Amino acid sequence: MLIDSHAHLEMKEFDSDREAVIERARQAGVDYIITVGTNLVLSRKALSLAHQYENIYATIGIHPHDVAKTSNKTFDDLRVLAGDKKVIAYGEIGLDFFRNISPHEKQIEMFNRQLELAQELKLPVIIHDRDAHEQTLQMVKASGVRQGVFHCFSGDYNMAKKCIELGFYISVPGVVTFDKAKKMRDVVQHTPLDFLLLETDCPYLAPIPHRGERNEPSFIIHTAKKIAEIKGMPWEDVAQSAARNTQKLFRLGISRI
Repeated sequence: MLIDSHAHLEMKEFDSDREAVIERARQAGVDYIITVGTNLVLSRKALSLAHQYENIYATIGIHPHDVAKTSNKTFDDLRVLAGDKKVIAYGEIGLDFFRNISPHEKQIEMFNRQLELAQELKLPVIIHDRDAHEQTLQMVKASGVRQGVFHCFSGDYNMAKKCIELGFYISVPGVVTFDKAKKMRDVVQHTPLDFLLLETDCPYLAPIPHRGERNEPSFIIHTAKKIAEIKGMPWEDVAQSAARNTQKLFRLGISRI
């Protein structure tokens, strides 16, 4: 079994051939795809897509790049979306001190608010953390949130251990296949399989041999095979373990009522 735990099929990059992309994923053995909302408009689009396909689930939330545009009504609308049975997580939310599209102060304020909302909604969280490792960890720890995933993980193994101690999973993107991704490979080597998820983050970060192309869920097999190479085991075992972890975290196939 293969699950893409973090995709963005709702984005405009897939508007011209979305159905074909989903079919290629099916043919490649991808059983489920989680398409991740990054603002209110795209959260609605993600949920609409999840309603069209039985094997696609959606998440809702406001990405740090978009938090400066939020209002109280935004969060009221997200609460309504959260009631849908195909919404399985809150996110992606977090901090991005690399691109700084939203002011740091606003990112911090809105990250706190969304962590609180996720707890209110009883949803696991999907964390975006770029160049903000210590701040992100401190805020998550203080929030009391103890279920979720650090998506597209970019920290070192010491940070991975801290995330796991807080009850979080580590999600591995196609970056692990890149020649210069030594830190990511070290994290993979030392992190037990029980705490790893697989993701594409498509349309971004296509793995080798597709680097430079638009990423898509069917490419996730290359990430699974690289992890298997690092750990010295069959890729099918990696895929199966990551799928079980994803199902457990997001309660795929389990009623939330």
